[in-house]
Amino acid sequence: MLIPEKHVLSWGPRKMLSSGVCTSTVQLLGKVAVVTGANTGIGKETAKELAQRGARVYLACRDVQKGELVAREIQTVTGNQEVLVKKLDLADTKSIRAFAKGFLAEEKHLHILINNAGVMMCPYSKTADGFEMHMGVNHLGHFLLTLLLLEKLKESAPSRIVNVSSFAHHLGRIHFHNLQGEKFYSAGLAYCHSKLANILFTRELARRLKGSSVTTYSVHPGTVNSELVRHSSVMRWMWRLFSFFIKTPQQGAQTSLYCALTEGLESLSGNHFSDCHVAWVSAKARNETIARRLWDVSCDLLGIPVD
Repeated sequence: MLIPEKHVLSWGPRKMLSSGVCTSTVQLLGKVAVVTGANTGIGKETAKELAQRGARVYLACRDVQKGELVAREIQTVTGNQEVLVKKLDLADTKSIRAFAKGFLAEEKHLHILINNAGVMMCPYSKTADGFEMHMGVNHLGHFLLTLLLLEKLKESAPSRIVNVSSFAHHLGRIHFHNLQGEKFYSAGLAYCHSKLANILFTRELARRLKGSSVTTYSVHPGTVNSELVRHSSVMRWMWRLFSFFIKTPQQGAQTSLYCALTEGLESLSGNHFSDCHVAWVSAKARNETIARRLWDVSCDLLGIPVD
C-alpha cells in the first residue's frame, strides 16, 4: 500500500522521544463511542476527549464502581452528561456477549470502537473460557466484541475501530500449537504475542471491511505511566527510574484519538500507527497467511462460524 508522505513516520532521537499530538478539530455531536478499559489510564483519557467533543461515550469496564467514579469525573470536566458505564469483562465471553446484547438493544448507532483494555505480564492464568489470559483478554476478547458490534458499525458508517497494540509486537510470535501457553509460557512474551495478534487482527479486519466505510487501525501508544505494569515489580521499578521518558496517559491517548478522529485516513485502514504517524511493523505482523489463519482459529475457539 502506498502511504501518503505526510503520514509517514520520520525516525530519529527527537521524533522517537516526541509524544505526537492529535490536532483534529472534529466534533462528535450525535456520535456514539465505546471505549474498553476506560476507567483508568489511556482509556480514561481517550473517553474524556471523545466526551469533550460531544460524543455519547460508553465506558466498558470490568470494575463498574470505578467506572462510575470516572464517568462522573468526565461529566463534570466536560459538561457532557452522556457518559455511560457498562459492565464488560474481557476475560469472560458471557460478559462480552451480555455487553454487546445490552448495547445493541439500547443504541441505534456506533461510530467509534476503541479496543483499549489489556493485561500485561500476568502470572500464568486462564480466562473463564480456558484461554491464556493475555491472548484471551487482549486478542480474543476484543475479537469477539468487535464481531458482535460489527453490523452496528456498518449500519453507522462511516465508522472506525481502533485496536491498541504495542511496539512489543516485534518480539511476538503466533504459536498455533501453543496458543494457550500450556506447553511453554513466558509472561513477558505472552504479552508480546497478544499484541502481535492485535495487529494481525486489524490487518485482516481491514481486508474484510474494504468498501464498507468501516475502517480500522492498530496503534502503539508509547511507553505510558499506567496500571498496565501492575503485575511486574521490575517494570514498575523501571517506570520510576526512567519516568522522564515515559508518557502521561493523556499523551498516550493521542494516537488512539488521531486514528479515531483525523479526516482522510480511510485509505490507510489496516495500518499501524505510533506518535500519530504510520509506523513500521515486524515481518510477522505483515504476514497475510498468518493473519487469515489466526482469524479462522479465533473464530473456532470462540464458536463463531468461519466464513
